[in-house]
Amino acid sequence: MNIYENIVILNASLSDEELETATGKIRDLITNSGGTIFKTDVWGRKKLAYEVRKHKKGFYVLFLFQSASSFIKKLEDYYKVYDPVIKYMVIKLDKKMLKGVVLTKPEEASGQKGEGSPAESAAAAPITTKSEG
Repeated sequence: MNIYENIVILNASLSDEELETATGKIRDLITNSGGTIFKTDVWGRKKLAYEVRKHKKGFYVLFLFQSASSFIKKLEDYYKVYDPVIKYMVIKLDKKMLKGVVLTKPEEASGQKGEGSPAESAAAAPITTKSEG
């Protein structure tokens, strides 16, 4: 089984309940096919860089999951016919990419939160730059 990163852009004009239903259907499709979801990150409504299918805004959702490679074709076919999906991208993560990704088991993610890694705390620190003068 491989680990994949999947970014989905949903129609931003949908209500919050419809967006939650759409992300739930995608989550269910992954888990019902034997996949394991490590992370679901909702980025929210954002302006698109360019117009896609006459949409200027989209609702971004990131899924990080483990699944069989045969499932990806089924997932992409589902996205093609599922109306709320404007655009999607599925990327297979290789060993080099996995070094930067922290994978936690679903039961750990829903349970207690520990302290972040040093890289996460460094990323959260404000960045100051000096301007030459």
